[in-house]
Amino acid sequence: MRHTDTLPTEAPLQNSTKDRVRLLISCPDRPGIVASVSQFLYEHGGNIVQSDQHTTDPENGMFFMRIEADFHRSNSEGMEQAFSDIAGKFDMDWRVEHAGQKKRLAIFVSKEDHCLLELLWQWKSGNLDVEMAFVASNHPTLRETVEEMGIPFYHFPVTADNKRKVERAQEDLIRKYRVDLIVLARYMQILTPQFTAAFPNRIINIHHSFLPAFVGANPYARAYERGVKLIGATAHYVTDELDEGPIIEQDVQRVNHRDQVEDLKQIGKYIERIVLARAVRWHIEDRILTYENKTIVFS
Repeated sequence: MRHTDTLPTEAPLQNSTKDRVRLLISCPDRPGIVASVSQFLYEHGGNIVQSDQHTTDPENGMFFMRIEADFHRSNSEGMEQAFSDIAGKFDMDWRVEHAGQKKRLAIFVSKEDHCLLELLWQWKSGNLDVEMAFVASNHPTLRETVEEMGIPFYHFPVTADNKRKVERAQEDLIRKYRVDLIVLARYMQILTPQFTAAFPNRIINIHHSFLPAFVGANPYARAYERGVKLIGATAHYVTDELDEGPIIEQDVQRVNHRDQVEDLKQIGKYIERIVLARAVRWHIEDRILTYENKTIVFS
């Protein structure tokens, strides 16, 4: 079951005093969750503007919920402190995000620029409401493109011998800039388990294939050899297993026998940049919950 409700409550708060809060919940499904949470928010002065929930199985399943509510700024902090009582009652894994606090983004890229440019365009146009912390690359190719937009650019040459040393320097940079999300925009390096473990569900990768087909390198060449009629791209969270993390978004486009490998690559670039931008936007809008190796993405 999945649906979206807009729930009328009190009159909207004035913008000058408003703090829009996003409450995300995962817990075993049982009666009374929605009623308890809604009543709690009402009692603490919250005006619910959107509520979305999903149950994996009507019996013995998991329950997932995302609520957006407006509070007077003086009430929102107290709400967070008091919610732990309800969370304990229902055995919830929960978190509160504040829509007014922009997330800080770091982009990792190699030589291909199409995914990077899409993210930068979305950011400049206001469709991606983030602060750009920095761009890191194992090549200097895109330095001028990045720095022209006023974004710090860091070049980290990577070899088999220095990979972990480079990653430690990148980790220091991520902490220095207080980065919330790392985006691999065609960053052609395999991250070590130590790096991925440091940022769980905070690294999004774009894979140039409709996973689980053609995991790993050269997927367009292998798709051409196989004679596929659809090619696609997959945005997913990064885990220790190569291209096996929870899938956030996918898309495809039809191809035919006339398309050569280079044609597939050009078609694929369009799909990659759109899919990655969607996944990043959903993450920064706090629309994604992970469970096991899957995601629940609230619309």
